[in-house]
Amino acid sequence: MKAIGYHAPHAIDHPEALVDLDLPAPIPGEHDLLVRVHAVSVNPVDTKVRASAAPEGGAAKVLGWDAVGTVQALGSAVQGFAVGDRVYYAGAIDRPGSNAELHTVDARIAAHAPATLSDAQAAAMPLTAITAWEILFDRLRVPSGDGAAAGQSLLVVGGAGGVGSILIQLARQLTGLRVIATASRPETRQWCLDLGAHDVIDHRQPLAPQLAALGVPQVDHVAALTHTPAYMAQYVDCVRPQGQIAVIDDMSSLDVMPLKRKSISLHWEMMFTRSLFGTPDLHRQGELLAEVARLLDAGRLRSTFTTDGGRIDAAHLRQAHALVESGRAIGKVVLQGF
Repeated sequence: MKAIGYHAPHAIDHPEALVDLDLPAPIPGEHDLLVRVHAVSVNPVDTKVRASAAPEGGAAKVLGWDAVGTVQALGSAVQGFAVGDRVYYAGAIDRPGSNAELHTVDARIAAHAPATLSDAQAAAMPLTAITAWEILFDRLRVPSGDGAAAGQSLLVVGGAGGVGSILIQLARQLTGLRVIATASRPETRQWCLDLGAHDVIDHRQPLAPQLAALGVPQVDHVAALTHTPAYMAQYVDCVRPQGQIAVIDDMSSLDVMPLKRKSISLHWEMMFTRSLFGTPDLHRQGELLAEVARLLDAGRLRSTFTTDGGRIDAAHLRQAHALVESGRAIGKVVLQGF
């Protein structure tokens, strides 16, 4: 089968950063779906792994987590799916990736794809939707429902990125939070407003004065999606006593002692935790993707697909990785077909 991967970590401008491969088709395990991949999207995790993680045992490493495709075969323990079903999912970081014609994924972390969305529109959603959902409801433990958490506020730092773009929508559609996003360009500011943010402030300027100008001297929750160490001191000023910060980005270190005086709680979110450790609630990721699909089909959420990256091959994936690494992408980059 066709696949795209790498043999050694490289910067994206290296000709072997990503290469076309011909690999044996995978064999599904007892809990797996064997999926013929139709579309994939690129996330920051793809670029970070490619630049830093050496393949094990001399074999090429295939990246890619978000995928939409058609079920070709089922493991013996799979329930709720049939051959021919159209599915979407975000995969597992400790298994071969979805940048391949055929891919195996644990059925418990997959769901039927939204019926009203194209393959490209659906492929943009899984990883960021899981991350945003887990931030909001599992880490920050915001209650869901009409008017839930009314009177409270959520600051989404990096609102126009993949996770921010769906987090804004989930918070607006499923809670009563006041959603304040950050963006630094006119086009990203408008994107956040179009997705439902009540307010947008500039993360290149001091946050506290901008929040005060909105009549929000302190926020209840912060979704820290990027450059967290650079903003931590500002978060301490902006978050109310006993408030919460949820973090997703990678860093060499983070000083949390300043959080003590206000009893601010810090919550890590990594959407691969459940699949890495086989947690008892592993199935929740499939369930929440099914709920996201229902919300998309009902028109309450919209896809964050913005950029057609072309066919799924090494040349186009290198271009997509470069765009994601640039920090200039809005929403998600999606590639389709082999």
